[in-house]
Amino acid sequence: MSKLTPEQFAQLSPNGQLLHRLSEAMRRGDEVAASELRRKVVFPAEALLAAKRNMGADWIRKEGLRTETAEAMYGKDWLDREI
Repeated sequence: MSKLTPEQFAQLSPNGQLLHRLSEAMRRGDEVAASELRRKVVFPAEALLAAKRNMGADWIRKEGLRTETAEAMYGKDWLDREI
């Protein structure tokens, strides 16, 4: 990922800034920072569903990901049932 200028970074949405910081932490291999940032990012419902299918519901819970977008689209019990 290319470095953003401070002006470019400031133009990102708050979630976009978190995603950029997450990408940078992953690039550096800083898993502690990446894990903290993953818990703050608002992921699209479809991305969370893909994570559930690939990593499992327990992984999403363990990582502490924000799931409100998936809950709004699939229902509060989406992690516990087949979709």
